[in-house]
Amino acid sequence: MQAVGPEKVLFERRGRIALFTLNRPDQRNAVDPDVTRLMNERVVEFEADDDLWVGVVTGAGDKAFCAGADLKAVAGGQLSGIVDAEPYGFAGLVRGTRHKPVIAAVDGPALAGGTELAIACDLIVASERARFGLPEVKRGIIAGAGGLQRLPQLIAPMRALELILTGRPIDAAEAHALGLVNHLVPAGEALARALELAEEIAANAPISVRESLAVARVAIGASEAQAWARAEEAWPRILGSEDAAEGPRAFAEGREAVWRGR
Repeated sequence: MQAVGPEKVLFERRGRIALFTLNRPDQRNAVDPDVTRLMNERVVEFEADDDLWVGVVTGAGDKAFCAGADLKAVAGGQLSGIVDAEPYGFAGLVRGTRHKPVIAAVDGPALAGGTELAIACDLIVASERARFGLPEVKRGIIAGAGGLQRLPQLIAPMRALELILTGRPIDAAEAHALGLVNHLVPAGEALARALELAEEIAANAPISVRESLAVARVAIGASEAQAWARAEEAWPRILGSEDAAEGPRAFAEGREAVWRGR
C-alpha cells in the first residue's frame, strides 16, 4: 500500500499492521523535532484505530535504524522539541502507556537514542548489521529516553550496568545472545521478519493480546503482587468481550476464530 504522511515519517496500513518508517536516511534517521512530533501523532492514530492491532517501526535505508537525537538540532537549541512531545516523548514511543504491541525492525546501527527507541518497543528483530549501545557517558550526558530504566529489565542487570557504564556498543549477535533481540536475521531481512511476526500476533484475539501485554509489562518491571493485581484487572475486560465467546465457540465448531476486537 502506498505510504501516506509527511516525508520524515512514513505511515502505512498493511491489513491489521501499522508500519512506521523513520525516513531520514541521509541523516541516519536521526530524530529531530519534526520526527518526534509526527511519530507522536501517528502512534496516537494507531492506538485509536480499532482496525490496527500491531505496529512495526523501522528506519529507511541501510545506514542506520536510528542514530538517536539529531545533534545539529540539539546544538540549535531544539532538544525540548525532540524529547518532550506529548504523549509518548522522544520519537513517539519511549514514554506513556501504549496498549498495542510494537516491533522494532532494526537493519543497521541503533545507538544512543536509537537503542532507546528499539528497546521501548515490545519485540526486536535485528539483522546482522545492527549494533546497539548507550554511549552517552562518553559524551558527558546520560541516556535520557528510557535506556537506563529499560535495559536492566530486559537483560541481566550486571551486563546492563556494564554496557551503561562503559558506553560500549554490541553487535547484533551479542544482543541476541543477551536476550535483547528476539530474532537475528541476515542483512536486509529484518523488516520482512518483523512483519511476519506482526502477522502471527495479529492472528490472535486483539483484546487478549493487549491485556496479556499489559500484565507482562507489569511483571517485567514490578513485584509479583503488582503483576497479579494487574492480571486481576484484565479479566473483566477479557471475559466481557465478544472475542472471549468467539474463541471457545470456534474451537468447538472446528473452525478458525473471527476476531472482532471487541
